[in-house]
Amino acid sequence: MPDSQPHPALPPALLASPEWQDACRRRDFARIFQLVKLKAGIYPSRIAARCGMTPSRVGEIMTGRRTLAHIDVIERVADGLRIPGGMLGLAHRPWEVPSSAPEPATAPDPEPRSAVSAPGGGLDEVLTLADGRAGPSTVAGLRSAVEDYWRRDDEHGGTSLRPAVLGHLNYVTQMMRTADAALRPELHALAAELARLAGWAYFDARQYSTARLYFTQALTLSHGQEDHLFMANVLSCMSLQATYDGNPVDAVALACRAQDAARAVGDQPLVMSMLHMREAFGHAALRDASACHEAIGRSRDAYELARGREDEAPSWVRYFDETKLLVDAGIALARLGEAQQAEPLIAEGLRRETASRQRGRALHAFWLASAQLEQGKLADACDSAGFALDLTAVIDSPRVVGHIHEFHRRLTPYSREAPVIRFEQRMREVLR
Repeated sequence: MPDSQPHPALPPALLASPEWQDACRRRDFARIFQLVKLKAGIYPSRIAARCGMTPSRVGEIMTGRRTLAHIDVIERVADGLRIPGGMLGLAHRPWEVPSSAPEPATAPDPEPRSAVSAPGGGLDEVLTLADGRAGPSTVAGLRSAVEDYWRRDDEHGGTSLRPAVLGHLNYVTQMMRTADAALRPELHALAAELARLAGWAYFDARQYSTARLYFTQALTLSHGQEDHLFMANVLSCMSLQATYDGNPVDAVALACRAQDAARAVGDQPLVMSMLHMREAFGHAALRDASACHEAIGRSRDAYELARGREDEAPSWVRYFDETKLLVDAGIALARLGEAQQAEPLIAEGLRRETASRQRGRALHAFWLASAQLEQGKLADACDSAGFALDLTAVIDSPRVVGHIHEFHRRLTPYSREAPVIRFEQRMREVLR
C-alpha cells in the first residue's frame, strides 16, 4: 500500500522540462523514475513507499526489465509522485483541484481575502525555498517564463502547460512569504498572472469549475493590489467562460463589471474595445440583436480611438488587433444567427491571421464553418471544418475538439452527402 503521508509537488523546473514531458507522454516509467531521483532527490525506496511498490520492483522498472501497463498502478504512481494526470493521459487527479478558493455564482466576491495558502513544510518545498531569496533576476526570469507560457498557449493550447504553470504558481506564492518587501508587489502580480493562466488553461480544457477557482484566485490577488486593469482582464476571461458555459446573463454582467474596473483607471480604449466585444458575445448568446449590435459598435468606436496608441495599452490586451476585432465581430454575429453578415468578416479575419496563432485559427475556422452551414453551403462548411480539424494535429485544446464534435452533430441530416462523408473520414483519422 502507498504511504498515507501528503506528498509535496515535484519541482516546477522538472515538470516544465521537455525531457520530463516526453517521458510522461510515452509513459516511460524507467526514465520518469530516473528523473525523479536525479532532479527531485526522491530515491527508489521513497518511490516504492509512495507508490505502493516494493523497492525491487522499482529497481526493475528503472533498469527496463519491467514495465507498467495497468491503469490502477499508473494512477498510484501519478498520485504518489504528484504527477499531474494530464501528463500521463489520465483524468484530472483529485489533489490537483484547489480546495481553498470559493466558486462564484455570477460575479466573484470583491472583498479581499488571503490569496496565499499555508506552507506545507515538505522537504521538496523547503529545499526549493532554501535556494535563495527572490531578487530582481528571479522576478525577471519568472516574467519571461509567463510570457513564454502565453506564447505557447496561443500556438498550441494550454492543456500540456498546466502542470508547469501550477508548479510556478505554488513556487511564487511560497516566495512571497520570504521576499523583501520591495519585491512583494511584483511577486504578487506574477502570482495573479499565473493564476489567470491556470484558469485559462482549465477553461481551454473545458474544466469550467476548476477554471473559476483559479480565475477567482487571480481576481483576489489583483484586488488586493488594487490593480483595476488586471481585475478587468480576469473578469473578461470569466465573461467568456460564462458564454461557453451556457450562462449568457452572467457573461454580460461580468463584461460590464470589467468595463467599470477599466474605467476606474482612465483612458484605456483598446481594453474597452475588447471588453465591449466580450459583452457582445453575451448579448448574442441571449439572442438580443439590438444590444449585441450596439456593443459591437462601441467596440469598433473604442478601437478607432486606440489606433496608433497600442503601445500604451497593457501587454495582455495587445493581441486584440484589427484582425481580432474583425473576426470577433463575425463570431458575435454568428452566435446571433446572422450568418450571412458573419461569414465575410470571419473569412477575412482568418485570411489575415498569422500562422502562429494555431488555436485561434482553428476556433475561427469552426465559426466560419458554422456560418456557412447555416446558409446551406455544405461543401464550404465541411472544407472550413476540415481546416480546423487539421489544425488539431498541432494543438492540444479540448475546446477546439468540442467544437468539431458539435459541428459534426449538426451534419446528421446530411450524412449521405459526399462532403460530409469525406469530413467524417478525415475526422476518424485525426481524432482516433
